[in-house]
Amino acid sequence: MKRVSFTLIACALGLNISCTDETTVYQDKLQDDIVVENNETELEGSIALDEAGVLDIFEEEELAGKSSKSSNEELAGDHPLTLIARIKSPSSTLGATHVDVHGNYAYVSYNTADDTYLGAIDIVDVRDPNRPRLRSRLTYRNADVNSLAYADGYVYVVGGVDAETSVRATSNSFVAKISVSGARFDIGSIIYGFQQGKVANDVAIKGNSVLVSSGSEGSVTKYNSNTLEIQDEAPFADLRSVSVSDDNVAVLDGNQGIVFLDEDLETVREIPVGSDFPEAAKRTLDFYSEKMVVAEGEKGAGVYDAGTGTLLQHVPLLNNTSGNQNSKTGMASDNVTNAVAVNDDILLMANGSNGLCLSEDESGRIETFGIIALEGSINYVESKGDYIFAASGLEGLQILKLNRPSESLAARCAELPSYQGSANLNVNGGETLGYRGSKRFNRLNVNGSLLLCGSWTANNNSNINSNGLFEMNGTFVIGRNNKRKNITVNSGATFRVEGNLTIYGDLILNDGATMEFIGDSSVVNIFGRVRRSGNTEVKGTFNDIQNKF
Repeated sequence: MKRVSFTLIACALGLNISCTDETTVYQDKLQDDIVVENNETELEGSIALDEAGVLDIFEEEELAGKSSKSSNEELAGDHPLTLIARIKSPSSTLGATHVDVHGNYAYVSYNTADDTYLGAIDIVDVRDPNRPRLRSRLTYRNADVNSLAYADGYVYVVGGVDAETSVRATSNSFVAKISVSGARFDIGSIIYGFQQGKVANDVAIKGNSVLVSSGSEGSVTKYNSNTLEIQDEAPFADLRSVSVSDDNVAVLDGNQGIVFLDEDLETVREIPVGSDFPEAAKRTLDFYSEKMVVAEGEKGAGVYDAGTGTLLQHVPLLNNTSGNQNSKTGMASDNVTNAVAVNDDILLMANGSNGLCLSEDESGRIETFGIIALEGSINYVESKGDYIFAASGLEGLQILKLNRPSESLAARCAELPSYQGSANLNVNGGETLGYRGSKRFNRLNVNGSLLLCGSWTANNNSNINSNGLFEMNGTFVIGRNNKRKNITVNSGATFRVEGNLTIYGDLILNDGATMEFIGDSSVVNIFGRVRRSGNTEVKGTFNDIQNKF
């Protein structure tokens, strides 16, 4: 058993017990069992940009050995994703387990896999996607934190504690209500609730209620969101997850499958799930239109008709043989789906040390696309808007951008054809080309005139040669922070930007080059230098994120 004490929590809650000198310290700063870090300088060190930039995707055919990146006929790839930043784990033993994105903030939970009860929670400010900020970090020295959800100024966290050695805890599964003010934790009045089960593993907010699932020999329990008093409780043998959508509540039970519940937590209907659920393994479910998507471990993701319960398909696992997933963590390969998330027509599967898999909904059937080249063991994934948030075990939180073309941009460029050509785009002298879309390139080499409307990335150095013209409307990103690549604008050439330009490398403006920004809302984010030689010209209004001009 893990050994832990909730004595200090009990004193803080005003229970009639004898309190030691440590109690005063706890009531004041919570230093013995809870540590909160709000120092901006200290927290800034947890923002890692070393691998930020263009992300590769190991596509299904490549993983199956049917194609090769070295092929001269390689086509430009779909989904030009970029890694914005990584939020480092609080320690070498804490792994990111869950993330909830609400408004401009991401709330991240951490726990430890060893016998020590230890957990943490982060508040990450993502208002400026180019500069995420870690605003506050809370560390539990006596409890694991497995999941969390934000609502109305509070973070509700769930996890595990050793009830046998705790004065306050009535069982191992707990939920805590922690106030958040100004993107910082306020630990002056934390409220706790407890329920049956070995460990609380998931939480969801529905109206004025907090729904918590606990694992083996546990329950789904409905708490009053203000007081954390228990309103209803329904026992289950092996709960893994709870999810809500509109008027629906569903839980995932390792024995029964998907179970829909009413307001009183009475079973409405069930959908059997014929997959094995190993003890204590993380598994989630998500609503997807009129469907349910379930993380089913070795079977990948199961897609079910929510009304009839019919199994529509299994989205299979892709076997990542690149080896990059384990290069930092040293973890053994574990090719199972832990969690799923849906964003419009994209399904994301958190496949542990085998990575983050991206699939696409094509006319009602989900087809696997590839594995995103991320480090770490992906335990959980959340996706909202144009962003993906991956809880990546010991690698912490990773923030990705989908770089989808905006609707207004698509409308302006609607008459252009979609790009379907080579990953190495070469525009010959005297040639005028224009495309719309969203692709991943290896490199661009512009001798004539090129217009790109949409979202684009490039992995290698790109050139606008003498008297060439490259116009971009939308988003263009080149390089990675640990593999920097440059854009070179040569004599008589013009680089015209309307939108967002990010260069993980240098912008080289040679003698006679022109850089022009259109409109008043363009953004340029250069991680290397702006190198100007001879007479060069920079025109227009733009937001220089790194102040490199």
